Amino acid sequence: MNIHFIAIGGSAMHNLAIALHRKGHLVTGSDDEILDPSKSRLEKEGILPAEIGWFPSKITASLDAVILGMHARADNPELLHAKQLQIPVFSYPEYLFEASKFKKRVVIAGSHGKTTITSMILHVVQKLQRNVDYMVGAQLEGYDCMVKITDEAEYMLLEGDEYLSSPIDRRPKFHLYRPHLALLSGIAWDHINVFPTFDNYVEQFQIFVDSIQPKGYLVYNDNDKEIQHIVERTCGELTFVPYAIPDYQICDNGVMLCYEDKTFPLQIFGDHNLQNLMGAARVGERMGIHMEDFFEAMADFRGAGKRLQAVVESARFKMFKDFAHSPSKLKATTEAVRKQFADYKLIACMELHTFSSLKKEFLPQYQGCMDAAHEALVYFNPHVVAHKRLEMIAPEEVEKGFGGNITVANTTADVLAFIQSNISENCVLLMMSSGNFDGIDFDQLGTTLRSQLASTE
Repeated sequence: MNIHFIAIGGSAMHNLAIALHRKGHLVTGSDDEILDPSKSRLEKEGILPAEIGWFPSKITASLDAVILGMHARADNPELLHAKQLQIPVFSYPEYLFEASKFKKRVVIAGSHGKTTITSMILHVVQKLQRNVDYMVGAQLEGYDCMVKITDEAEYMLLEGDEYLSSPIDRRPKFHLYRPHLALLSGIAWDHINVFPTFDNYVEQFQIFVDSIQPKGYLVYNDNDKEIQHIVERTCGELTFVPYAIPDYQICDNGVMLCYEDKTFPLQIFGDHNLQNLMGAARVGERMGIHMEDFFEAMADFRGAGKRLQAVVESARFKMFKDFAHSPSKLKATTEAVRKQFADYKLIACMELHTFSSLKKEFLPQYQGCMDAAHEALVYFNPHVVAHKRLEMIAPEEVEKGFGGNITVANTTADVLAFIQSNISENCVLLMMSSGNFDGIDFDQLGTTLRSQLASTE
């Protein structure tokens, strides 16, 4: 097929473009900005656009399909020309459904844990040499492309994002996948710019569950009250499979999972990660993988990229970086580190970076989220607030939203000064953001702090 990507530089879009190119399709694309790593990966595959910008001349009757990315606008000139020529236009999730129409679709959904659970399942099927197609939203270590589409695989594993499909399709992505086997990890209000009320947000997950194919399966977090309500309201021929936090023991290098009188060593830690593991294992079980085989294959799993990822692991100082930014993720990650390293001082820093987190009316959702830390800092850049065209927030409003007991910073220099003033031996530094605190190199910071503490011994 001859396929053109509008907004090919997106983190998800460029992976799909590469996957289809490797499958033998003729792939072209356009974008008004392409940054690394997308740029380097597209260039390596030989499908990087020669020029930046939108070119309606690229849209010709020879195209079999156009795939439209969320980054493009509804009045994009290439999109308008494709409509004029009546070329089929697909959103990213629409095309993934088309590519998996004759497969068993496994969709991992929820406000938190999607990437981790999807990567856990992917880790196990790879170790057990099962041929499974997939799409993961984050870049995982050891993969040069996060989309795989073959003709042979029986299953298609999809990370089910609830954000919008495209500029001309306002449906959440996960409404389009129609899974045979689905997992729902938890519901906590997010994407306030798209779902203005919590009830409206929850409704999207009910629609998702209702889209599961007849005689399908829903694996769900039995500790989440909103999910319990959805299960109670759902009619149809579905099998419900609950999961919860398993029994485990903390050890020096992670935890020992206890399951049916057997123990399994794991390098991951934290209630939320162990809960994610049980959900992943229950999905694996429905895909024909025995639970014990799943746990054994997880022994060397160290987590998905930027999810409680170790930066420094020495005896007297540890540092982790994490993607946590929403209230539920922030609370779970902070509590996990505090519990795992109970004898250490916990210094936790987080960045308000997303649209929702920077909205004044959303700040109360963060109440108590960092209480597990001994010292806590919240950073936001006023320029980012202005760039997103949001009402400016004051440090006092941020502090009140979190319930006090935090330091609020507006510059990277202040963040680094806070860390320097609180760092000591036998402490853990936790850096949480979907960004990088406007320029902090976490690896370099970890190396500097480790050397600094070593010199004081």
